[in-house]
Amino acid sequence: MKVYSYNCTFEYSWEEVSTANWRKYCPWNQSSGHVISVDTLSRSVDPSTGILRTERLITCAQTAPAWVVALLGGSTTSHVYETSYVSPITKNVTMCSTNLTWSKILSVRETVVYTPDTNSSTPGHERTQLKQHAEITALCGGIKKVKAKIEEASLERFGQNAQRGREGLEAVLEMSRRAFREEKLQQRTLGMAS
Repeated sequence: MKVYSYNCTFEYSWEEVSTANWRKYCPWNQSSGHVISVDTLSRSVDPSTGILRTERLITCAQTAPAWVVALLGGSTTSHVYETSYVSPITKNVTMCSTNLTWSKILSVRETVVYTPDTNSSTPGHERTQLKQHAEITALCGGIKKVKAKIEEASLERFGQNAQRGREGLEAVLEMSRRAFREEKLQQRTLGMAS
């Protein structure tokens, strides 16, 4: 098993990050061109906790290395199952995802958590902490070197994709902030003209 772990801080409030998270597979994100569709399977709010639980199926263009596709076979698309939990009370977004494609050969289990960065935020300059953790395990039997090679290649690709994903979310955050700022300005201008 290989483990990927990454922590960083976004220069945006938790409210901005948790909202932009739902828009990260949009035209503003140049890094998400491989995402073909995002289908919401279910969405519910727990009445006692206020936690929003969402299940989604994410369909992507296959990004596995050509030698892996040739070795294992496969299609031009891959599927990821994601369950997310958003708690507006504790200000926590937790997303858990797992691969459905090649799941009998390779297990990729990822957890992403967004929380307010209470240590370095100041009034008017809130920040949000990201904690990302993934476990990548080759399940195929046989030669240990082949399993290790699959895990190493998958870990490297996962890290590259995670970096692009953070850059894409950053772009969506920037565009969202700009759009909201322009909307507020337009509302003020219309209010003054009345």
